[in-house]
Amino acid sequence: MKLVYLGLGSNLGDRAAALRKALGKLEAPGLHLLNLSSVYETEPMGIRDQGWFLNLCAEFETTLFPRQLLQRTQGVEREMGRRRTVKNGPRVIDIDILLYGSAVVDAADLQIPHPRYAERRFVLAPLAELKPDLRDPVSGRSVSELLAAVEGQSVRLAGALPPQ
Repeated sequence: MKLVYLGLGSNLGDRAAALRKALGKLEAPGLHLLNLSSVYETEPMGIRDQGWFLNLCAEFETTLFPRQLLQRTQGVEREMGRRRTVKNGPRVIDIDILLYGSAVVDAADLQIPHPRYAERRFVLAPLAELKPDLRDPVSGRSVSELLAAVEGQSVRLAGALPPQ
């Protein structure tokens, strides 16, 4: 079993419902939810003229290999109507593999740790809530150290994910 950390975000429709639905779809044989961060409301990066996101991080235990996990996350995105038409554009759901144990994967279709997670307050704030002492397998820095180094980016705590 490996511990993996996923980042989830939504800025279209009922954002909280989309996060709940995605978490429910991810939970299946080989992938078991252990912990969930609070929800954070965050300004969009890249394309600014779009709605704010709700983001959270989730800790899972998995028997899936990294590519199997990628297939699961992308399958959930597709099932929920995600279409990759505009980079950094609006989306009903976005699921990123942030960390997979201490593994480092550098392939054309999969990079672990997520290549930009250490630059994104909207990922680091909820991840630090879950595991502030978790170490980045590349830099060796803790999540709390990475968070302290990120400047700017509006992120506000929105609270727990409301029940359905």
